[in-house]
Amino acid sequence: MPEIEINEKLIQFVIFLPLFLLSLSVHEFAHAYFANKFGDNTAASMGRLSLNPLKHIDLVGSVLMPLMAFFSGFALIGWAKPVPVNPNNFRNPYKDDAIVSAAGPVSNFVLAILFFIVFILFSKIFTDQYLMIQKVLWLGVYFNIFLFLFNLLPIPPLDGSHILFDLFPNRYTAKLISFGAYGTLILLFFIYSPLWNIFMNAVLFILDIFLLIKG
Repeated sequence: MPEIEINEKLIQFVIFLPLFLLSLSVHEFAHAYFANKFGDNTAASMGRLSLNPLKHIDLVGSVLMPLMAFFSGFALIGWAKPVPVNPNNFRNPYKDDAIVSAAGPVSNFVLAILFFIVFILFSKIFTDQYLMIQKVLWLGVYFNIFLFLFNLLPIPPLDGSHILFDLFPNRYTAKLISFGAYGTLILLFFIYSPLWNIFMNAVLFILDIFLLIKG
């Protein structure tokens, strides 16, 4: 009977996929939670106030794009269905919307710290064993740092553009928000421009700080 060879990268992706979906779900849940807390129950009424990935999954952004990125070696990019938010329901529209927008990226930074703690504990307990799981945990750290910084970019429809408008509401930031329909094209231009290298260097800088802490 011929031996069946299983691609190690495929196994790594299958192990990482639940952590990947968890990261996206935590991000969207954080938006929905704070929106509901500040008086907008739009997301809650649609069942988005949940950590269940099935509530947030997007076929292209949550499955196909990560799969293509993982096997092509390009930056691991992915997204979930955006949580609907209506700032008109907030008591303090600008302040509350800024907090709701920031909640997603901040939740990913917190999750990166949690993955990092588990990574350290796991690597200390098992040392050279289960290296694949250690790699997956480190990918969890990397991806959540990536999500944290990526979503803070002031590019519509990313959270950073909403935060910028909420902090500095004027015709220029309002115009920026209006470009949301062209967000995908703008992001593609950004990814294939020299600015992408600057962004990735920022991601790696934070990861280096984590490694320094690990020692």
